Amino acid sequence: MNDGPVNGAKAPKKERMRFVSAEQVAQLAGVSRSAVSRSFTPGASVAPATREKVLRAADELGYHVNDLARGVLANQSRLVGIVATRPEVGFRAHLAAALAKSLIRRGSIPILINTGQTEDELLAAQKMLIGHRAEAIIILSGSPPASFLELAQRNGQPLVVIGRSEPDADHVRAGNSEASRKAATAFYESGRRRLAVIGSNSGTPSIVERESAFLATAGTLGASVTVARGGDSDYDGGVTAGRALFSETIKPDAVFCANDQIAFGLMDVVRLEARLRIPEDVAVIGFDDVPESAWLSYQLTTFRQDPQTMAQRAVELMERRLENPDAPPAYERVIPELVIRQSFRP
Repeated sequence: MNDGPVNGAKAPKKERMRFVSAEQVAQLAGVSRSAVSRSFTPGASVAPATREKVLRAADELGYHVNDLARGVLANQSRLVGIVATRPEVGFRAHLAAALAKSLIRRGSIPILINTGQTEDELLAAQKMLIGHRAEAIIILSGSPPASFLELAQRNGQPLVVIGRSEPDADHVRAGNSEASRKAATAFYESGRRRLAVIGSNSGTPSIVERESAFLATAGTLGASVTVARGGDSDYDGGVTAGRALFSETIKPDAVFCANDQIAFGLMDVVRLEARLRIPEDVAVIGFDDVPESAWLSYQLTTFRQDPQTMAQRAVELMERRLENPDAPPAYERVIPELVIRQSFRP
C-alpha cells in the first residue's frame, strides 16, 4: 500500500524544531529581554517581583536557558570529554556511566568520545576533542594512545587519566600490584602450586602491572607459573588463553585473570571443554567485580574496583586542576577489595 502524497500533491514540509526563546518569555511576562537574562543569572541584580513574573512565564512556556550559548559567550563550555577505546566493554562501561553521573551532579556536560581503533577513527576523535573546547578531559584505561594526551596538553586542557600514569597529568589508579600479590599468596597458602595468570596482548598498563606482580610474588613463594594471553582483555581472549592452558599435559590448579571478562571465558572453557570442576580442580580469581561476577553461572571470586569511587576521585582531581592550573600533578590510588564467591574460597 502506498502511503505517499496523493495526485502529485507535495508532502508537507517538516518544520524545524524551535525552542522557546527568551524573547517569548519576556513578552509573556511583560518585561525586557535583559530582565529575563538577569533572572536566570546567579547573583545578577533583578527585582524579586520581576524574577517571579519571569519564572512563572518560563514555567508556562517550558523555557530553559540556552547553556551552550551562554558557555560560548563566557568562553567556558562546561563540556567534559570522556575518552575511551571500546567503552562498551567490561568495567570500562560501568566506569564511563559513573563518570557521567558524577559530572552531571556537578553541572558539567559529559561527552563520550569513542576513539575507535583505525587511524581515521582516531583522527576524527582527536578533532572532536579539541573542536568542542572541552572544559576538561578524562581518559580511561590503557587506551587511547599517547597522542590524545599530548593534544590535550598542547591546548592547555585539564587532563585526568584513569588506569595509567602519565607525566604532567593527574591520575587515578587501582592498586593492581597489591591485589595481584594477594591473589598469588592466597592461592599458595590454600595449597595450590601449579599457578597460571592470564593477561592479554593488548598490553595496557593495568593488565601488565597485574600480570607482573602476580608472577613476581608466585616466583618468590616457589610456585610454578604459566602465562597465557588472549588477543584482547575480553571474553574471547579468556577463551583463547584458557584453551591454550588446558591443552597442555600439566594443567594449572589455580588461575588469576587480569579482569572478569577474561575469567568468564576461562571458566567456560574449564567446565565445558576441559570438563574440570571449579574450584575443586581449578580455582579462579578475577579483577573488577562487574555485575556478571555474581551471576549464578560464574559466582566469581574477584577484586572489586568501585566505579563510583574511582569516578568521584577523578572528578575531584579535575576540579582541583580547574581551580589551580599550576598545581603539581596529583595521584590517587584506590585499593581493590577481594570479594569471595564460589570460584575460590581462601
